[in-house]
Amino acid sequence: MTVLVSGRGSNLRAILEQSRAPGFPARVVAAVSDRGEVPALEHARSAGVEALALDAARDPSWDAHLAAVLEERQVDLICLAGYMRLVREPLLSRFAGRILNIHPSLLPAFPGLDAQRQAWEYGVKVAGCTVHFVDAGMDSGPVVLQRSVPVAEDDTPESLARRILAEEHRAYPEAVRLFALGRLELRGRRVLVRPQ
Repeated sequence: MTVLVSGRGSNLRAILEQSRAPGFPARVVAAVSDRGEVPALEHARSAGVEALALDAARDPSWDAHLAAVLEERQVDLICLAGYMRLVREPLLSRFAGRILNIHPSLLPAFPGLDAQRQAWEYGVKVAGCTVHFVDAGMDSGPVVLQRSVPVAEDDTPESLARRILAEEHRAYPEAVRLFALGRLELRGRRVLVRPQ
């Protein structure tokens, strides 16, 4: 698997930690940043994982270039972890059904940027995170799993975001595990989890 990153890399770190556990069925072979050098790449390097700093702003054929890089490495799963770009062709077709993303809301509510603040400002009583397959839209792909977080009366957007992030760190490796074990079945917009 390859993890695409754009920033600090806390979800990458969570996936790396879980992937080192005995019996975990997937390994990270590379981390790729679309913004050049970012802190997430240092996490990858310290874990002995190839770290590629490819600046998308300077590459008009970024998505095609990235697809070629991933195909060279025979990647079977792509995980977006704080990756701040929409995935486009040819990545979508070449890796159809093999791209996961995590978003800090219970989709379809609050897609896009700053979802935790959106949820807090809306006044929801329950927030959370969603792991989903990636399609051409923004945070619109089929839901793999979700984790809920109650919104406390004294929450701020920042405190809510911290609690949601803790759930992200549990949910994302679990979704990767289910994918690697072949237990996810995509039927239209529904993702079924097959029993072991």
